Amino acid sequence: MTPQIHLHVLVSGSKGNAAVVEGPQGSVLVDCGISRRALFARADELGLDMSRIEAVLLTHEHTDHVGGLTVFCNHFDGALVATAGTVAARPFLSKLPFTLVGHSDTLELAGMQIRTFPTSHDVADPMGFRFSTSDDALGFCTDTGVLGDEALESLSNVRILALESNHDERMLAAGPYPGYLKQRVGGTRGHLSNDQAAEALGQLVGKDTETVVAMHLSQKNNRPSVCVRALAEATGAEPINDVATQARTPDGHLSICAAAQDRPLSIW
Repeated sequence: MTPQIHLHVLVSGSKGNAAVVEGPQGSVLVDCGISRRALFARADELGLDMSRIEAVLLTHEHTDHVGGLTVFCNHFDGALVATAGTVAARPFLSKLPFTLVGHSDTLELAGMQIRTFPTSHDVADPMGFRFSTSDDALGFCTDTGVLGDEALESLSNVRILALESNHDERMLAAGPYPGYLKQRVGGTRGHLSNDQAAEALGQLVGKDTETVVAMHLSQKNNRPSVCVRALAEATGAEPINDVATQARTPDGHLSICAAAQDRPLSIW
């Protein structure tokens, strides 16, 4: 694939989520779960031009994905895109001028075709995205307990795969969460574990896949090194630094890294 789409993860985790997908004719913001000031500060760290953002896409209505949207929209006149269920789930969202889409729709933004697909989370109507041009593709999927057929198809053989790898199952079981929360996180409407994400890579990684970005890591039930090692083992990659937060296959074709709550990340 010829790189035409780039991923900039400004923040990823339970305290806030926002990512910029940069296309050949502009950019889109996926979720806005931190303040406008923090959002722009993270963008500045990466050298991003936020004036190129022409739309905001929402995966779902949880606060860590939409908490900064109202203030952001005070200074933004581009498109807002979400499912009807997501918009109806929060009164403040229903007051904003959203374009409503289904979770199996296709739209054109920033020179990219964007295909939506359903995810499985304990919210009204969540979705993930496949961004593509004639020569490039990026898959984006967080906050889901399982990967359904549409998700697997949409995320398959993209050049950049941003996939949830939220928790280590052993750490979750032994960790401080109460029982009901452990069941929620590990359930079919919760979050993908490292093992689930690693298993999915067997179906998703193809000849065009160059980078896997582990997303939405739990700060209490996961570690970047634990996550990256699990994904690396599933793909034949090997750690390339002392702390095992990055990995690469011996032929150099596939790289694995983890997005974080406290530092932004760009994938070109």
